[in-house]
Amino acid sequence: MTAYPIDLIRASFPALEDSRTAYLDNPAGTLVPKTVIDAVAGAMATASSNLGGRFAASQRADATWRAAHDAAAEFVNAASWQEMIIGPNMTTLAFQMGRVIGSTLSPGDEVIVTRMDHEGNVSPWLAMAETYGLKVKWLPFNKETWRIEPEDLAALLTPRTKFLALNYASNMTGSINDVTALTALAKAAGALVWIDAVQLAPHHLPDVQAIGCDFLVCSSYKFFGPHLGVLWGRGDLLRALPPHRVRCQSDDIPDRFCTGTPQTELLAGLTATIDYLASTGEVTGSTGTRREKMAGAYQAFDAYEAGLTRRLIGGLTALPGVRLVGIANPNLFAHRVPTISFTHDRISTHRFADALATEDINVWSGHNYALEPARHLGLSEEEGVVRIGIAHYNSAEEIERTLAAVGKLVA
Repeated sequence: MTAYPIDLIRASFPALEDSRTAYLDNPAGTLVPKTVIDAVAGAMATASSNLGGRFAASQRADATWRAAHDAAAEFVNAASWQEMIIGPNMTTLAFQMGRVIGSTLSPGDEVIVTRMDHEGNVSPWLAMAETYGLKVKWLPFNKETWRIEPEDLAALLTPRTKFLALNYASNMTGSINDVTALTALAKAAGALVWIDAVQLAPHHLPDVQAIGCDFLVCSSYKFFGPHLGVLWGRGDLLRALPPHRVRCQSDDIPDRFCTGTPQTELLAGLTATIDYLASTGEVTGSTGTRREKMAGAYQAFDAYEAGLTRRLIGGLTALPGVRLVGIANPNLFAHRVPTISFTHDRISTHRFADALATEDINVWSGHNYALEPARHLGLSEEEGVVRIGIAHYNSAEEIERTLAAVGKLVA
């Protein structure tokens, strides 16, 4: 691996040109490189027609649609592009598939949701349970390890457990779960496993083959792309589930779960996002297939982000009154993404966010739709946490500025 080219990477993002703003609000949405912006604009100019026509503009739109599904399949390591369903956002896809999956279950069947998840991976399944008469079970995360432990899941599994909605990485604590082990437990009990990888995807490359799950979702606007939700489902399962489509839509996959005209220009941006990740892999020393180059980019991201994370967590925990909400032991940082949340014993989280905003430092405060984690930890739902999220384009100088601003307020 070559030296991490932070200046070259930052130059790829127009938002960072001649800007003093520190974008540390990344868990809610990342910046977009110029190549992605250009791809979206280009598709709007040349491929804005609908799909399925006999003329050139429509055929360009068809090619754009297919290229995005190919790229998304490579991103998650799907067996086929047909296993990819791309929609407006992850939460909408979850509500849609909740209706589909729920219709195959029987009253009294059990659904497990976690206390660790964003509401986008909770509310759709609560609605599914209410609609179809299913029993909801709540899976806690361990307050010492900050992760969902296999023994806690095993205690909830019964022959009637049919569905598990599992969190890959928390958008509040940053903790990464061992989803492969948790999936194996649930699959052995006969349950379908749905994994929310939204917070993982900006920092690690998902691999559905290695996990063994049935569904995995992520959001491209959380990993440097346009506002789209990306859903992978096992091909044989997608073919067996009842369709959710208009009557004249194809019954093949993924068409049987696609509704309305696709956002062709954003699909072009999704392909460009995957290409950006692969090209970054090249400049950090990787070769091979597009996925292999992406894997190299993520390896470089992880090593670089780890240094910023160590500095930020070390600086925050040295301040009086600060309480980190998540893994603080540097020896366990492999079990977290660089989403760092904290509270203070006397200063409001929103006051921190206001003070940082005056210094051109973007962070979030509140529960950030991590309603269940806030409740599980006994936090005020209105106050929540101060959340600082690092991405691969953030600089060491931005971390130092942030620590100085937080320290100034604490003092």
